[in-house]
Amino acid sequence: MSHHELPTVLPPAAEPAGGAEPNAVQALPEVKSSRLIGTLAGFGGLAGLILVLAFQWTDPLIKKNQAEALQGAVAEVLKNPVRTQRFFVIDGRLATEAPAGADTLALDRVFLGYDAQDAPTGFAMTHSEAGFQDQVLVIFAYDPRTGSLFGMKVLENKETPGLGDKIVKDSAFVSAFEGALAPLIGVKAGAGTGDEHEIDMITGATISSRAVINIINHRIEQVDPVLKAYLEGEQS
Repeated sequence: MSHHELPTVLPPAAEPAGGAEPNAVQALPEVKSSRLIGTLAGFGGLAGLILVLAFQWTDPLIKKNQAEALQGAVAEVLKNPVRTQRFFVIDGRLATEAPAGADTLALDRVFLGYDAQDAPTGFAMTHSEAGFQDQVLVIFAYDPRTGSLFGMKVLENKETPGLGDKIVKDSAFVSAFEGALAPLIGVKAGAGTGDEHEIDMITGATISSRAVINIINHRIEQVDPVLKAYLEGEQS
């Protein structure tokens, strides 16, 4: 060390206040379990309230959209009638008014189409049954006087993409229901005899296409006598 340099003297480290040891971690105050439970309950209640308010706001919109979509499908399968009349199937007859206090969306409904001369053309109706993956919801139009169909449309399905969902996308399958006679008979594609009851099923999607056929047949079995009785009574 040069005689001109002075030794470096470091100041002593400051002692922590209160005589605490250096680097000691101060203990956090204990939170009472009742306070935690209260906080969680508060957030849970708030989340529940938000869900309820969201449902109350969106449910009318959802039902409105569903009603509009159904009306569009009714017009489509009935080939755009001049007007339609909604009926409820109640106790084996058709009624224009629902029972007091009944949920009209939950009641069995059919829709009757009328032409320009205000003559009935046929009924549109929905029905659902199990397909390959899940429930398949179908709407179709049917004239009980002749036993013929006007058309069919799959409204809801969760069938296998690229296979079962061809019940929606295969135009040949969908159009085959126009003019077909009930009860429908599903046949292997290309193996039909030309009978008007026959519907060619989709290769690779026979379960899904047979489900559509069964849905229509079963629905007609349910309401055919009721529909015929109404039209006979209207024309008498």
